[in-house]
Amino acid sequence: MQRRMTAGHDRQTWPTTVTTMKRNVLRTIWLPTLVLLGVTSAAAQNRPGGVAVTGTVVDPRRAPVADATVKLQQEPNPTEEPAKTDAAGRFRFEGVGDGSYSVEVEHEGFARSVTPLQVRGRTPATLTIKLSLPSVVTKVTVVGDETAQVSTDITENLDTASVDQNLLEKVPVFDQDFVTAMSAFLDAGAIGTSGVQTIVNGVEVSSVTVSASAVQEVRINQNPYSAEYSRPGRGGLEIITKEAASDYHGTFNFIFRDSVLNARDPFALVRAPEQRRIFEGAFSGPIGHSKTWSFMLSGHRQEEDLQSIVFAQDLSGPIQENVPSPKRDTLLSLHVGHQFSENHAAYWQYTEWEYPSSNQGVGGFVLPEAATNSNQWEREWVFNDRLTISPHLLFQFQFLVGWEHHGTTGVNSAQKIVVQDAFTSGGAQMDLLGIERNLQLSAVASWTHAKHFVKFGVNVPDLSHRDNMNHNNFGGTYHFASLNDYQAKLPDTFRQQQGAGTVSYWDDQIAGFVQDEYRFRPNLSFSFGLRYNWQNHLHDTTQFAPRFAFAFSPDKKRKTVIRGGAGVFYDRTGANPPGDLLLYNGMVLRNVLILTLPNRILTYPDPFSGGGSIATLPTDLVQFDPTIHEPYSIQYSLGVERQLAKRTTLAVTYNGSRGIDLFRSRNINAPLPPGYTVIPNPAIGVLRNIESSGRQVGNSLEITLRGQVTHYVTGLVQYTLSRTSNNTGGVGWFPANQYDLSGEWSRADFDQRHRLNLLESFSPGKQLTFGVGVQLASGKPYSMTTGLDSFNTGLANARPAGVSRNSLEGPAYADLDLRLSRDFYFSKAKKDREKGKVTTFGFEAFNVLNHVNYTSYVGNLQSHFFGQAVSALPTRRLQLTARFKF
Repeated sequence: MQRRMTAGHDRQTWPTTVTTMKRNVLRTIWLPTLVLLGVTSAAAQNRPGGVAVTGTVVDPRRAPVADATVKLQQEPNPTEEPAKTDAAGRFRFEGVGDGSYSVEVEHEGFARSVTPLQVRGRTPATLTIKLSLPSVVTKVTVVGDETAQVSTDITENLDTASVDQNLLEKVPVFDQDFVTAMSAFLDAGAIGTSGVQTIVNGVEVSSVTVSASAVQEVRINQNPYSAEYSRPGRGGLEIITKEAASDYHGTFNFIFRDSVLNARDPFALVRAPEQRRIFEGAFSGPIGHSKTWSFMLSGHRQEEDLQSIVFAQDLSGPIQENVPSPKRDTLLSLHVGHQFSENHAAYWQYTEWEYPSSNQGVGGFVLPEAATNSNQWEREWVFNDRLTISPHLLFQFQFLVGWEHHGTTGVNSAQKIVVQDAFTSGGAQMDLLGIERNLQLSAVASWTHAKHFVKFGVNVPDLSHRDNMNHNNFGGTYHFASLNDYQAKLPDTFRQQQGAGTVSYWDDQIAGFVQDEYRFRPNLSFSFGLRYNWQNHLHDTTQFAPRFAFAFSPDKKRKTVIRGGAGVFYDRTGANPPGDLLLYNGMVLRNVLILTLPNRILTYPDPFSGGGSIATLPTDLVQFDPTIHEPYSIQYSLGVERQLAKRTTLAVTYNGSRGIDLFRSRNINAPLPPGYTVIPNPAIGVLRNIESSGRQVGNSLEITLRGQVTHYVTGLVQYTLSRTSNNTGGVGWFPANQYDLSGEWSRADFDQRHRLNLLESFSPGKQLTFGVGVQLASGKPYSMTTGLDSFNTGLANARPAGVSRNSLEGPAYADLDLRLSRDFYFSKAKKDREKGKVTTFGFEAFNVLNHVNYTSYVGNLQSHFFGQAVSALPTRRLQLTARFKF
């Protein structure tokens, strides 16, 4: 750890023991790996003649279909004996030679599917064949090495980001965090108050308790206007997990990274000693010799010895230091499935997840003494049942029971000191505990008749009982506008809380929907849907959300599809605002604010040195505005999809959105203009009024190229040109002037004019793969502030006269990630190779060009750091990966 060091210290050497350790890591781990990747490729033997054709069969909701009959046909006779899909919907044909084939799939209750297939000297991509109920057109996609095809199926929008595990294993995905990797393709303007909507196996969940090897597919915007979900397709992630297999299969991954090969953080005087180790995998197969019972055991263990970088300034000068911030993450999940009959399957799943951390919240202006420790864990029970009642009716049911524990405490209880945009010291004044017991449920029926495919059902996104304990800021927090004021002991504000701080309440959300996909003609489809949402906090009973979509192919060859739609999407308060309403009712928690006014000087370090106490001061309150209701947005789009080649498509789509009556907060007891010294009701402090009065306008043009671009290159690339403006930053956001909101209409906090995202894999040989990930984006806006509490609200977010919110812009973002991997088969035996017994070594580099992506720009005119960044995203990082599959 280095603190208050001069520039000369940047050249000092590490102690001999540390230097020796790092050299040993370089010699014993990294260099042999590079040798293996390069040298052994010359010695490896080619795979013998014939390749394996593999795939997965799924139903209309992409759940695996077990016991389906699969035939591989090469006219005029079948090439192989028919295969049966296992409990995970998988099939496999061995030793298939070059030629043109068709893959035929049949299962009672579904329409027969025929998929063309070309085998040309290399193993074809894993097929994903989606069956449909009778009279509904069947669609096949290969997501990893995509056989992308345009379609007039409403659910097959190609302005989407969709990858399966085949592609995720080939491209650079940092720490196997597929959620973060795919989130780059989301539209921030379509995300609701509660964050990204996450759907796992068709059910909305609050967190993703799935290890990477258990994931089958991740997709965004597959069906933008589905009435089944509460948010637009561009505002959520859909995750499909694997099911247990009828044969024994396993995947085990190991990831190792050490700072010896990483670049130094630009705000650190020396390179921080960091190391990360990740063990992850999944193992599945039959239970004993049973043909109807199967299991999957999956999980991960992540050990992260990370460092946070402090870049601040106090009265003695600049502060730069590296602070250890370790994390641990352990997840274990057991999945047991049972096939009752050809038409009936179910599974049970139990998951435990623990993720404690230490010294969090440090970095930038926050000094180590203001860090926090957390103790967090989750338990989850899931039951899923799928039943084909008749050839025209499919029923799916799932419920999830969860128990969550989230505790956060400061590393010490000292009084907190905040010198705005200079440093934060003392204690963190954090003492929170949240316990949640929740139920999430989905019951959906799919029915087909003639040209109609109807889905209807009930969703319960959250039915939870929450116990919250808030003992934050019991020691108090002083706020100073500048270092000069801190030196002169002239604070702007002092805040402190007292009270029991414990509340219990229910958060209930229930929804119902109906949707009809109608194929009017072979080249024209419509979708009409209606969703109803209800939440117990606002008692808003008018949340009817209509949805509409269409897909039309104007040419006879069906190589072009025009697709569009529109829909209404309601937001939700989330669980935190109702909790604040109960905590800050004037009795459970007393939260007082003391200001320095012209006629009153706030004393430091004892705010009550002149007399009085927290019990005698007016307390803050939180209330819902009497006219509050659920905000909603209107989303609409129109696009063209074109089949450029057999396995390549291009989609160009315009997307528009209008946010109406969005959430924001105002202090309606703020001092009145023009002097801003007279409080309307002196008997209370801040009166936070949560209201639905904001608005937002967004427009974007997206260009998406996906599929097999050349014989060796597969993946997707998406460019977005967009502009989003609003006058609110969310439910917890306050304007600068509580009585004049004219300067708040501006670029949204997340607005970026240009964005480019790319995930591609390049396979020049049968065993060597090169993956590329690229992210490019324009800068995000930030606000210029005076650093003064001009309106006496305790917020210190006033702007210079005539300056609107978010008038400044940060720099652009650029990131290039690479992955090189090499497969090694266990033996030369053909059966071992075709069964997938393989070890893969990979070498990954993130931010290869070591481009510094600055964040946290300071807009405070009083700060020494005005116009500068005080932190940056990670610099270049290199890591070793090893995977064993059988």
